[in-house]
Amino acid sequence: MVKKKRVPDWLNSPMWSSPSSPPWKSQSLSPPPSDHHTSGYPSKSSSVTSSDSSVTEPRFLLPPPALIRPEPTLKSEIRVSSNRIGSSDNDSSASVEDVSRQAQLLQEISKKIINLGELRQLASLGIPDAAGIRSTTWKLLLGYLPVDKRIWSSELSKKRSQYKHFKEDLLMNPSEITRKLEDSASPKIVDQIIVGKGLLARSKIPYGEHPLSLGNTSIWNQYFQDSEIIEQIDRDVKRTHPDIQFFSGDSAFAEANRDSLKNILIIFAKLNPGIRYVQGMNEILAPLFYVFKNDPNEDYAVNAEADTFFCFVELLSDFRDNFCQQLDNSIVGIRSTISRLSQLLKQHDEELWRHLEVTTKVNPQFYAFRWITLLLTQEFNFTDILHIWDMLLSNPVGPRETLLRVCCAMLILVRRRLLAGDFTANLKLLQSYPPTNVSHLLYVANKLNSHSTQ
Repeated sequence: MVKKKRVPDWLNSPMWSSPSSPPWKSQSLSPPPSDHHTSGYPSKSSSVTSSDSSVTEPRFLLPPPALIRPEPTLKSEIRVSSNRIGSSDNDSSASVEDVSRQAQLLQEISKKIINLGELRQLASLGIPDAAGIRSTTWKLLLGYLPVDKRIWSSELSKKRSQYKHFKEDLLMNPSEITRKLEDSASPKIVDQIIVGKGLLARSKIPYGEHPLSLGNTSIWNQYFQDSEIIEQIDRDVKRTHPDIQFFSGDSAFAEANRDSLKNILIIFAKLNPGIRYVQGMNEILAPLFYVFKNDPNEDYAVNAEADTFFCFVELLSDFRDNFCQQLDNSIVGIRSTISRLSQLLKQHDEELWRHLEVTTKVNPQFYAFRWITLLLTQEFNFTDILHIWDMLLSNPVGPRETLLRVCCAMLILVRRRLLAGDFTANLKLLQSYPPTNVSHLLYVANKLNSHSTQ
């Protein structure tokens, strides 16, 4: 007879249960400092809810953002000084702790040669929302900025120039490309232009530049193929965080920010034909661009689009296999990643794993697909997403493994409700994850980290 694996003693503590009424729900958050780059945004709780009466098995497709996230109702501003949650006394001590960590982070990123190990350790505890620290730290953790601060200027100049050329080459329509070719044409070609009209005679138009050409090298054929993806990107960008003024509304600032998101996603799609664009990439892109655009350093803010593009590429390099449909069933695809989460839960809490997957038959694919592919951007409000990403980017085991441990911690925090629930109740709970003390969640994820390495 196989002996049933006991739940680890450290999981039996009542502290792992999510509070029924999280303190932050009744706590007002301080608005950000007034700045022409910074825009306050409300908290966001988002989810896909299933009917109480019946639950339809989800298809293995990434739902459109409009279905993923209903309009949020909780309206509160971003908190700048601290991400700690609790009483006023706790807030005071947390603020002191944040100020100390802020000073340590500033000291580290001010060094001529930055110690990435030290930076990771400091950032994993949470990055204070002040002084543009998160912007610089994320760029370092993603490898966009080199550890040698003396070459930052030259490296940034090269990258930003490269992105400028990407925009010039990849965002032009065929008419602009043709005009550009005409401008650089040889005198022989110029002589062929019909005098007085500035147009080439039909017989002189190269086959690949004709709008009706179906050739593989035709710029017009490629343009029409790209149009569908561009339209999808445009629709998704317009739906990105409609509750946040930075991304939504009719202001010129919000419109410019949406244009930047579109540019980045279009260029990424054209440079990565194996992946192109997948719905949900806009949600992953949004936190990066928000952080970089709100950097108090004017130069960084102005060049946020270029910096965000390269950091987005670096971030997706760890998760790109999740977006490649051809790899879905491979050892590196999304199904394998979800299976790894299931194994992680079984390793740390076999009782909960058995209840979910054997007793109630809640396939982790039903809820974890969105958690993993969108890097939890749909499960928490925007402020909390930034703090979760601090840990994702700084943990030495890497973003991919860290994400799975945070997902596992999410399950453990609601284990009592899950153990008491049936298929319908549990699926509804996990597709509409309840408000949670994120500092506590990350603490539990770190606990899993330490126990996994023992």
